[in-house]
Amino acid sequence: KQVTLMRTVLDYGMGILIVGLGVFFLFRNKFDIAFNEKFPPNEIDKIFGVICLLYGAWRIYRGYKKNYFR
Repeated sequence: KQVTLMRTVLDYGMGILIVGLGVFFLFRNKFDIAFNEKFPPNEIDKIFGVICLLYGAWRIYRGYKKNYFR
């Protein structure tokens, strides 16, 4: 039971972190940071943001379902 709880917390935490990273990459051009001047946002950032959103959502869903030992 503790292993299931630990993996659930890990999935939720990593899912939220990855979704946040995806949102950052999708809306990076809206933020005023020095990194944008050196490396301007392009289409690859948006593609990577969508991939991060999908993968983060899947990690959150996996933590919700708790099907680890099938």
